[in-house]
Amino acid sequence: MTEYEVTETLDVKGQNCPMPVVKTKQNIDQLARGDVLEVLATDPGSMNDLGGWAATTAGVELLDQREGDDVYKHYVRKTDQ
Repeated sequence: MTEYEVTETLDVKGQNCPMPVVKTKQNIDQLARGDVLEVLATDPGSMNDLGGWAATTAGVELLDQREGDDVYKHYVRKTDQ
C-alpha cells in the first residue's frame, strides 16, 4: 500500500449520489497540489461513483478505497494546481 498523509477529511455520511462526488470535487478544488483528501461516505454506490469520477477527472488520483462498518473511505490526491 502506498504511504500518504491525509491533509483533510470530508464527511459526506448520509448523502447519496451524486453528493459524495459533488462535495469531493468542491473540496479537492480548495486543496494544494499533493494534498490528500479522505472522504467518509455511507452510500455503497460511492465506491463506484468516486472511482469512476477520479478515473475520468484530470488532476486527481484515487489512492485507496476501503470498506468498513457502514462507512466507505476514499483517499484522493490532488495532482495539479
